[in-house]
Amino acid sequence: MKSIRIILLATSIVAGFTACSTRSPEQAGGAGSAAETKVQPVRVMDLIYRPTVIEQEVTATINAFEHTYLSPAMQGRIRSVKVDVNDHVQRGDLLVEMDRTQLEQTRLQYQTLKTDLARMDTLLETGSVTRQAYDQLKSQVDVTAVLLKNLEENTMLKAPYNGVITGKYYNDGELFSPTPNTPVGKAALVSMIQMDPLKVMVNLNETYLPLVHSGMTARIKTEVYPDREWTGTVFRIHPTINEATRTFSIELKIPNRDEKLRPGMFARVSLRLGEREALVVPSVAVLQQAGTSQRYIMLHEDGKARRVNVQILNRFDDKLEIGAPELKGGEELIYAGQNNVEDGYPVSVVVESI
Repeated sequence: MKSIRIILLATSIVAGFTACSTRSPEQAGGAGSAAETKVQPVRVMDLIYRPTVIEQEVTATINAFEHTYLSPAMQGRIRSVKVDVNDHVQRGDLLVEMDRTQLEQTRLQYQTLKTDLARMDTLLETGSVTRQAYDQLKSQVDVTAVLLKNLEENTMLKAPYNGVITGKYYNDGELFSPTPNTPVGKAALVSMIQMDPLKVMVNLNETYLPLVHSGMTARIKTEVYPDREWTGTVFRIHPTINEATRTFSIELKIPNRDEKLRPGMFARVSLRLGEREALVVPSVAVLQQAGTSQRYIMLHEDGKARRVNVQILNRFDDKLEIGAPELKGGEELIYAGQNNVEDGYPVSVVVESI
């Protein structure tokens, strides 16, 4: 009888453990379940489309408005290089003089032909020469005049605009050969740039193409002169869209009379493109999914939080312009307490600070 009692007691103990192990999580841990469904306090604001200034800030490099590599069209001896690096020159100034032998020979030939033509003109009036002979000589005069002009341009190299000499590649008496001798792979005796004005090329998203027009102004700042601002004017809009980046290029002209700006400087360009209706929210309301670049916001709907993935369209100091196909305006954006909720969590809107 004693052994039977021991067996019954053991059986009861086993049954008790089995019953405990098969209880539901709600029965076993009511406190844990309550924690999972705890209503989170949040603060909300209306998500409304408002008129917003469209301003794009991009980085760029300042470039010379013109950059020219001067050289004659033919090989020849250099008689004199009149300039050196950093010299300021005016349009029409003589920069380089080549050997003048062929130029002087052609000039003498041209003068002789002009004199002969003047004599033949008198003879033509008296009928002493034929019209055909006169026309042939006049043709020689015209051809020689073109040749003389070409030789003058290639013997006396002049500045095409006001600018600054940036490179000198030959000295007096050397023989010029039209082979590449500059860092950019061009043949040149000297190089020069136009310093006033300068230009900046910037790339903008294709969505802004209808908003850009010639004459539009932009604010330009540099790190070299942080307390000074320049105004640039759009003077050229490139006609194509880059397929890889979906951007287009524009060029801005910058006055630079005091030559403070220099080609190669880093610049920040702020371009005001107009106004449009946009969703602008506090930057703290936009969250980022861990380990990804995905951004999202939390909305309040019927006492619960709802997650909506968004794109960042623009930045305004501590605010962000966002966009998403499902946002129509009029929703309630959770801007405080959103870090404590997930999609579908119950929430309660409170007035006091959280």
